[in-house]
Amino acid sequence: MGSSAETMEFHSETRQLLRLVIHSIYSNKDIFLRELISNASDALDKLRLESLTDSGLAGIDIADLHISLEVDKDARTLTVRDNGIGMTRDELVELIGTIAKSGTAGLLEKIKESKDAAAAESLIGQFGVGFYSAFMVADKVTLRTRRSGTDSGTRWESDGEGTYTIKAVDGLPAGTSVTLHLKPADSEDDFADYLSEPKIRQIVKKYSDFIRWPIRMATERTDAEGESTRGVDTLNSMKALWARPRSEVTEDEYNEFYQQISHDWLAPAETIHMRAEGTFEYEAVLFIPAQAPFDLFSRETRRGVQLYVKRVFIMDDCEALMPNYLRFVKGVVDAHDLSLNVSREILQHDRQIRGVRRRLVKKVLAAIKDLQSKDTDRYAKVWDQFGRALKEGLVEDPDNSETLLELMSAASTHDPDRTTTLRQYVERMKDGQDSIYYLTGETRAMVENSPHMEAFTAKGYEVLILTDPVDEVWVDQITAFDGHRLQSIAKGQVDLDGSTDGDQEADADKAQREQDFAALLPWLTTTLSEQVKQVRLSSRLTTSAACIVGDAHDVTPTLEKMYRAMGQQLPTVKRILELNPAHPLITALRTGHAAGADDPALAEIAELIYGSALLAEGGDLPDPARFTRLLTDHLTRTL
Repeated sequence: MGSSAETMEFHSETRQLLRLVIHSIYSNKDIFLRELISNASDALDKLRLESLTDSGLAGIDIADLHISLEVDKDARTLTVRDNGIGMTRDELVELIGTIAKSGTAGLLEKIKESKDAAAAESLIGQFGVGFYSAFMVADKVTLRTRRSGTDSGTRWESDGEGTYTIKAVDGLPAGTSVTLHLKPADSEDDFADYLSEPKIRQIVKKYSDFIRWPIRMATERTDAEGESTRGVDTLNSMKALWARPRSEVTEDEYNEFYQQISHDWLAPAETIHMRAEGTFEYEAVLFIPAQAPFDLFSRETRRGVQLYVKRVFIMDDCEALMPNYLRFVKGVVDAHDLSLNVSREILQHDRQIRGVRRRLVKKVLAAIKDLQSKDTDRYAKVWDQFGRALKEGLVEDPDNSETLLELMSAASTHDPDRTTTLRQYVERMKDGQDSIYYLTGETRAMVENSPHMEAFTAKGYEVLILTDPVDEVWVDQITAFDGHRLQSIAKGQVDLDGSTDGDQEADADKAQREQDFAALLPWLTTTLSEQVKQVRLSSRLTTSAACIVGDAHDVTPTLEKMYRAMGQQLPTVKRILELNPAHPLITALRTGHAAGADDPALAEIAELIYGSALLAEGGDLPDPARFTRLLTDHLTRTL
């Protein structure tokens, strides 16, 4: 016989906190079942472990440890039962009878001060147990438990309003049962029918499918003749692929699992299966897709991997575990002892999460590096699909910039069809060449036809062709690779003559040219002062009359356009006009200036030269109508 029930009150502060837990904290009511199943799984784990170490449990039968879900539609109850370790009365009061063991008053004060609902949820999440989520869907909760190895059981019951009763009872089986007296289903309040078998199956499949213990439920089926048969179904697969050794998992199983979590029906390009042991244990299976999703560069793209704790599903897109530039990576991370809040939705102990993230990133980059060295065709396909995203890491992740530079592949003038790595570029550099030359632009054709390329093409220097928008950003932050400076051929001074023989003769020619144009260059600088900050002779042109370049640290016109498109106004940057001293137009302009600098036609020609150079690099004319009129007038005079 059991003793009489003892009614106890929650502390006043705990009552307030309980009310918040029931009515405010959870955004999804379905997770109540996840929480109860998770608690039951923990109880089974504890019994299995303690049966090996506690002589008092040596005779306990652990051959059929399981979790049962029992539905009584007439009584409107749902029971979650396990045959695990169970609890004594003192343990029950300690673990279930209170929500917060300390700090409750301070916590409530912080919640009152917080006007942001998400912030309040985060504060609540620092305390409490998920068991109380049951009150979101139940008017009353009855818990019965008996610890394995003891004779006496305990019943705990509460309506969640401020009091609970606790009573010793006899005749209970070992383990714990939690019976929820459910509220009525209400579609208007988004309150599901939690007595419905399909709904229960859906919740178990989503949150608890990989729990290692079987989750069973009695079911009833009607055949074609109308005969009803009852049976017991196991609702979860219990097949946590990531928990098995890699040697025991087939490629087909990996592919099937990838398709299940990614909804991509192509096989992944690469699979990464890892296990970390030590102070913080976890398992992970990550996949690099074969094809980029259509929304890879959309702001609304969901990113991150699935997070489990002890095979219990926590969240679908855990952004904290994967940086933005690896948003294409799919997979699962299962942490063994990650601490979570009351709702299991807000991660605690950020130091641990950062540590896991660092290891995951290194594993993904190492896998791509391995492809680069062992399977160049697969690597080329991965880079073609995700290279643009990976290059974002050069800006976002300085800790891994060296690795990302080794992985990077780019088009170049060396081969019109195949890309090259920076390492391959360095191996092909000319004797005496110190810099890695590159040029950014909107398309390969625009870059290849740019006036800036002329001298490099003529002298056989390889130039990287960078046409992704992110290239404009990372080249400003990464200054060198393997001791070789990264140099834009559209910025600063470029002198390719220094690497050829006949230096004295070249210096004499250069001095003569500067003397020949000593009068024209200052005049042009003054005439075009609203457009450029300097006019000088060029060593990078062979066929074009002129080109526009920037100083070494100037923002490129393309990057300036990107900033303006994002609503960021930048101060106008004047650039440098370089002239080809051997071009007939420039020599004719010099002759005309020597004959009479005050001829207004000369200023118009100067304006046309600048406009032509601007158009050649893909720039926008400040006044297209004026440029067209000047061009038409001068063409007419030549006919």
